[in-house]
Amino acid sequence: MIRIFFTDLDLARFRIAAEPSPMWEILLSLHVLQIRTRSPIFRYWRDQTRQRLSRSMRPLFELAPAYGYSPDFLTPSIGDSNLEAGLDALAATPRARLRADLGQLAGYQQVTSWMRELADGRAASLGVLTDATRRYHQVAIAPYWTRIRAGVDAERTAHARLLAATGFEGLMGVIHPDIRWRPPVLELHGFTANRDIHLDGRGLHLLPSYFCWQQPTLLRDPDLPPVLVYPIERDAVGLGVAGPAAPSDRKALVALLGRTRAAVLEAIDAGCTTTELARRVGVSPATASEHATVLREAGLITTRRLGGSVLHSLHPLGATILTQQRHR
Repeated sequence: MIRIFFTDLDLARFRIAAEPSPMWEILLSLHVLQIRTRSPIFRYWRDQTRQRLSRSMRPLFELAPAYGYSPDFLTPSIGDSNLEAGLDALAATPRARLRADLGQLAGYQQVTSWMRELADGRAASLGVLTDATRRYHQVAIAPYWTRIRAGVDAERTAHARLLAATGFEGLMGVIHPDIRWRPPVLELHGFTANRDIHLDGRGLHLLPSYFCWQQPTLLRDPDLPPVLVYPIERDAVGLGVAGPAAPSDRKALVALLGRTRAAVLEAIDAGCTTTELARRVGVSPATASEHATVLREAGLITTRRLGGSVLHSLHPLGATILTQQRHR
């Protein structure tokens, strides 16, 4: 079990990440790509990605085995959703961090000659790693980013509202069954090793992740900025075959869904309750609920209960349709 100790200042500085992290999704997807599971959620994505892998990406797999430890330097920043910023930070990893993290990795698997050169901080080795990360992102993450982002956004919106309505304790009670809040300690069950982490006023960044599989995760080094990554709720389709082609403009969207229903889909983009949806579109709550039901049954939105209300969010397919029609 891992125990995270909070102070009052840590609770005040608790934040839910505003956007998904490409660097974390890269790392966690590497784990998913290598594990054996019968779950259909990642089946299509795994099949497609494996066909697109190249030898230039092999260094990433040496650093990120299916199970166990992966170096903290692979996820250098959660404050920026920009891939290039993450790659720049990766390329600038200090030699001391490389040595420390790779030294830990050596306790779990064989160290290759390239990894030894990386531990020495050689620019060429860092360049190989950065290039491998960029190439892997191009084939494994970028083609699915709209759906990944929509899923993470829906989770973040729901949990931000829950945090505002019920506080930290209410949120920790629902985000994952292995997470338990026993003030002033946040317990993470399901880990084989026991660790205590004292936040000491630094706060905690909560990061919902699409590729985080089954169990929450966090950085190994307790002195790094604290982040807790947890898996979002996903539907059975996952990153499956893309849905129908998106309409090319809003007129086509209206023709497909009808004027009011198209407006409802657009209004749900930022997440809203049925009452808020009715207000945004200018219809009665009953009418808003009816339209939301149709869109949900069509697989364009998702709905979850939040206290005495329900919260509507875009399904990745709905997000894809809106995003594509806005950029044409």
